[in-house]
Amino acid sequence: MKPRDKFILEKLDQIKKANLYRTLVYNKISGPYITINGKKLFNLSSNDYLGISSTYKVSQIQSSSRLIAGNDFSFKELENNLARHKSKNAALVFPTGYMANLGAISILTQKNDLILSDELNHASIIDACRLSYAKKLVYKHNDISDLEKKIRQKAHRKFVITEGIFSMNGDFARLKEISKVCQENNAFLILDDAHGDFVAGRDGKGSADHFRVEKNIDIYISSLSKALGAFGGYMTASKEIIELAVNTSRPFIYTSALPGFLADFALKRFLTNREKKRLSLWKKIEQFSKGLKSIGYTIESQSQIMPIMIGDEKKTLEFAKYLKSNKIFAQPIRYPTVNLGSARIRISVTDWLSEKIILESLNVFEKAGKKFGIT
Repeated sequence: MKPRDKFILEKLDQIKKANLYRTLVYNKISGPYITINGKKLFNLSSNDYLGISSTYKVSQIQSSSRLIAGNDFSFKELENNLARHKSKNAALVFPTGYMANLGAISILTQKNDLILSDELNHASIIDACRLSYAKKLVYKHNDISDLEKKIRQKAHRKFVITEGIFSMNGDFARLKEISKVCQENNAFLILDDAHGDFVAGRDGKGSADHFRVEKNIDIYISSLSKALGAFGGYMTASKEIIELAVNTSRPFIYTSALPGFLADFALKRFLTNREKKRLSLWKKIEQFSKGLKSIGYTIESQSQIMPIMIGDEKKTLEFAKYLKSNKIFAQPIRYPTVNLGSARIRISVTDWLSEKIILESLNVFEKAGKKFGIT
């Protein structure tokens, strides 16, 4: 490990010396029994109090924390695959991406540390930063000069947190420049890649791979419910950081586990021919983006998220209502998700969209743009 990371080992050592160190146990659950290392035991650690039998052909839900009720083997296989996916030593699955952010950011940051967060970061990142005892500074969106200025402040340790693809703007973080600033200031770089994961980069490895800076990311946080179309969230990092998360991450320790069948479902989706679908998606992103530009819209996004900037909240609602009356469901995004006066229609391109659907949609957007004076 780097000298900068020595405190992680020190924290783990303190936990072990206090006889408080915990590890995950993998198992299979069936009714009142739990099987661990081939041994069938009575399961007295479940919170599935009513014991209602399921008619669905899925593994039994654990109904408790993974440290209490154990872990279905599907977690282990999924986490191993996710770690390799991000070129890291280990991974940890959380019930949601929101909880993954709360759980990952809190384990490293502490008093006398400094967190620098992009002003357009997702609410889950904002909340995670608020829960930390570290000092927090927000830098202007993708503004490297502002980041360089603010990171010079004196602090014990420094952490920079950004999204890979911003969920409401659809733009990429300037990860090459951000990672350079982190290296120059010995700062940790935490990347929430919920919207870049499985979409950007080689084989869908994400935004950091897209910019070839994957080795400079200390912690990845992502979602299993976006491009993968499953459920849950996860973090990947060094083995030591994941150990620390298992032992100290409150959102991981004090909540019920993601049901094993959902972990298995995510794994099955992960192991499909994702690359074929990803390449097809990018063709549709290009088609939709070029189509919108050709009919007069200003599209600055280079991803599957394409905001139609309108500004006025009332006009945005009317625009969305018009779209809906013409067979298009695209949500109006308003305050507090975005700033007042910067309301927009958020288009999300998926591989589900056929060429016919895209062309029909562009036809409606062309009429809407003229009707509302947007184009």
